Amino acid sequence: MATIGFVGLGNMGGALAANLVQRGHEVLAHDAAGPGRTPAGAVACKDVTEVARGARIVVFSLPDGHVSEKVARELTDTTGRGTAYVVDTSTVGVSAARRVAGLLAEHGIGHADAPVSGGVSGARARTLTIMYAASDAVCAEIEPVLADLSDRRRRVGERPGLAQAAKLANNFLSATALAATSEALAFGRTAGLDPAVLMDVLNASSGRSGATEDKFPRHVLTGGYDSGFANSLMAKDVQLYLGAVGEQGGPDEVGALIGALWSRFAEAEPGVDFTRVYPYLEAARRSDA
Repeated sequence: MATIGFVGLGNMGGALAANLVQRGHEVLAHDAAGPGRTPAGAVACKDVTEVARGARIVVFSLPDGHVSEKVARELTDTTGRGTAYVVDTSTVGVSAARRVAGLLAEHGIGHADAPVSGGVSGARARTLTIMYAASDAVCAEIEPVLADLSDRRRRVGERPGLAQAAKLANNFLSATALAATSEALAFGRTAGLDPAVLMDVLNASSGRSGATEDKFPRHVLTGGYDSGFANSLMAKDVQLYLGAVGEQGGPDEVGALIGALWSRFAEAEPGVDFTRVYPYLEAARRSDA
């Protein structure tokens, strides 16, 4: 199997890197926090340079566009670089994806814009969706690696930024559904409905969504609030969505309301699981009563 580089071993990155190890790849892994996050079976590298020298294909799983650009520069500046392709699974936004792709292209490195959706549990179960945009030539090289990352993949186009647009639209809808379902559940409880009964009704009706089918039964009604995705990341993604809407043009009335809500929540309780938006909104309702 091929030697694959992996940069960024947070909750999502660590699970994806582990998938590559499990599929038989040698994985050269680096994280800015140090070697402690390296999954079992992977080789911990002290820096990006070590990864770039040893791996033809490098996967990024990084927190934002600034970090993706920084790591891309470290990679292109590496003397004796062996890397020919980068698969960026980070959610960085449309403009940042285009900048990273352009920077890499200047140095002859192919780029795949490949953000993911489905959470850490989805990464571990291989049910994560990888939406990706890349040229035919790049796809021929990186699609076998994508197949070893997850069983669910969808090519959305050739140009960098298209996969980011799909991911941001998805996360905006996810953020909206979770917030709206939180308000609906609070209303139902006030009216005297059993929350589990309400979810059953919604899931058999037109109010059905990823929030009612997955997030509430698995993470809210259980009291676990352990989806593995932080509210600060959702707030970031919604702001990336709004920024892209502003650049492309389009309606944003609902987006502005949802963006403001998630920004307030992330500021009030930074870094908590994003499913905790329900108790946050519940507390806000009680304080306003």
